[in-house]
Formats: sequence, C-alpha cells, structure tokens
Amino acid sequence: MQTHHDWITTPLTDELLRGALELEHTEHGVLPHRLPARARVQCTDPQLAVVESQPSGVRLVFRTRATAVELDALPTKRAYVGAPPRPDGLYDLVVDGVLTDRASVPTGNTVTIDMTDGSTRYRAGAPGTVTFSGLPAGPKTVEIWLPHNETTELLALRTDAPVEPAPAPDRRVWLHHGSSISHGSDAAGPTGIWPALAASLGGVELINLGLGGSALLDPFTARAMRDTRADLISVKIGINLVNHDVMRLRAFTPAVHGFLDTLRDGHPTTPLLVISPILCPIHEDTPGPSAPDFDEITEGRLRFRALGGPQDGTPGKLTLRVIREELSRVVAQRAADDPHLHYLDGRALYGTPESTTLPLSDDLHPDARTHRHIGERFAELAFTADGPFAP
Repeated sequence: MQTHHDWITTPLTDELLRGALELEHTEHGVLPHRLPARARVQCTDPQLAVVESQPSGVRLVFRTRATAVELDALPTKRAYVGAPPRPDGLYDLVVDGVLTDRASVPTGNTVTIDMTDGSTRYRAGAPGTVTFSGLPAGPKTVEIWLPHNETTELLALRTDAPVEPAPAPDRRVWLHHGSSISHGSDAAGPTGIWPALAASLGGVELINLGLGGSALLDPFTARAMRDTRADLISVKIGINLVNHDVMRLRAFTPAVHGFLDTLRDGHPTTPLLVISPILCPIHEDTPGPSAPDFDEITEGRLRFRALGGPQDGTPGKLTLRVIREELSRVVAQRAADDPHLHYLDGRALYGTPESTTLPLSDDLHPDARTHRHIGERFAELAFTADGPFAP
C-alpha cells in the first residue's frame, strides 16, 4: 500500500552540506567539490577531476520532524572494460548519530574506462531518487552521507515536514588529506571509510580530502587546507608518490617541508599529525610505478603489482621504507620548533600482523573490514588522552 506524502522541497544550499569545500551550481542542480575552483584550474589531470568530485565524507545535515525523505540525484558511475559491473554507490542515512538505512541510485551517467590504454567513453543517463521512510517521529538530526565513490549531482530534497539547517556542531573539526585509502577504496559505504569511522569514535566533525591517486604533495591542495577552518589536521603521505613514481628523494624532502609550511601559514598552532604509509608489501622495498594486473579481471578481481626493480640503478628512488624514514626525520627536525607537530608510523594502523589476518585484497587497498580496523586503531592512537588529538 502506497503512503501519500505532502512533500516539501527544500533548496540545496551550503548550509545543508558538510564536508565539501565548494558547491557548484550546474544545469541539473548542485555538485559538491572537495577542492575549490582555484585549485582545480591548476591541474588538468582527469584522475584528480574525478576523485575530488566524488563526495567522500560529504553529507547533507538538517533538523526536521519528517518521517520520510527523498533525494533526487544524478550520479556518474565508472565501469571498466572486461570487468563485471561495479556496485552502485550507497547513500547512508544517519539519524541522531545512528546509521539506520542505506539506498542507492541505479541510474545515472557512466564513464567506461579501458585500463589497457587509458581511454574513456561517456554515456549520459537519467537521474534517480533515494527514498527513506519510517524515520522516528519528533525533532531529530538527519544526515545523508553521499556515495564516497560516485560523483553525485544533487537535484532536489523533499521531506514530509519542514527542514532547517542543523546548528553548527559544538565539536572539533578534523581536516584530513590522504590517498585512495583515505578516500575510501573498497569500504562498505560512505560511513564505513576509515576517516568517517575514526571521526565518529573521536567525536569530531570530518572534512575528508582523501583523494584517490592524488595525494602527491600538490601545492594547491596545501593551500586549500591552509584556507579551511580546522581544529585538527592530518596528512597521510607516501603511497601515491611511490605508485605514480613522480619524484625522487631530492624533491620529496623539500616538497614535504613546503606542504607543511603552507599548512602552518594558515594554522600555526593547530595539532598537525603526519602519517606515513600503512604496510604495503609490494612497495616496501620496491619502487614504483605500480600497474594493474588484468589476469583475473574477468572474475571481478583486480590486483596491482610494482613495476620498479629493487636495484634499478636510479639514485633516490622512493619506496615506502625510504619515505617512512624521511618523514620521521623531517617531523623530528621540525618538532623542535613546533610542539604541535606529531608523527604516526602508518604501520601502527596496519602492519605485519594485519597483513596476515586482513590481507590487502588487491595488494594495494584495504577492504571493508580493514577500513574498520584502521579507523578504530586511529581513534585509539589519536583521540585518546595521550594522543596528538587528545580532547
């Protein structure tokens, strides 16, 4: 039996969005961005354009008495030649801090990628609607976490009772930057990415600048972070520099200093945590680049392998072991004059013990269980009384 609702449509504005740095008005509605336009124009890399527009950590947040909510959206999905279809992105409904429902939009645009030559093919599609019903009566805070792995244009928000922006949170804002692991890789859903889990456990408000394949010490990312209000900042540095093979040790050290200098220009005394890479056996002592191995792609399994050689004759090539040693040294040097700067070895989040019990499914990215482990471990190390983000 169908239930009739007297729908109220609420404009989608900045006041309802958290976790995005900018809201672009499009032909269809609004598109959340995790990097501002002034940053986006400085890099024409299609990879960055895709991942910064995927709203990892971005959510609609509002107060309402509504018991039913509808959200019209136009997602852009990715497909890979020769591989089974990817699952549709998830929209997580959180009511008063509790995950209560999930839904997806099966329609939308599709970008098909041929990983053998990098070519892409675009197909326009129709928008769709996610519907959440049976919400508890009475006033409540409703959050709709957008898919962390699908570019998502928001078209309309409808409810069966009025909506107002939720009051500004009275908790600290945590600004985090990292690679696809921080972006969400193979997490179960948008509230299951490790930074979202850690933020929930730590009682903080998340802004996630995890940018899949794009944690490359880019100056425009540092400036975006410099200009973003934050009470806590962390940067997870390393894996993308190795698997893209974009620099040598000579360039790496000054780039780290420059990135941290820029952050300190806007946040001179904010607790700042530098996190080195988690354990990734294929790159511990073998330089990049890394590349997909297509042997099992028709069965839906994609793996990665390191193409560099341990002794390839190139001085200063980066491995994860080299990066950890240098990051530790740089942070120790700077911390002599910066008591709010801290270092965390990523192997404390995922190391040798975890690689046995929770192996990286494609040799590069953590799965849903591993995201939960990393999130819980980070909260334990960072947000407790002895951690760098202690209350």
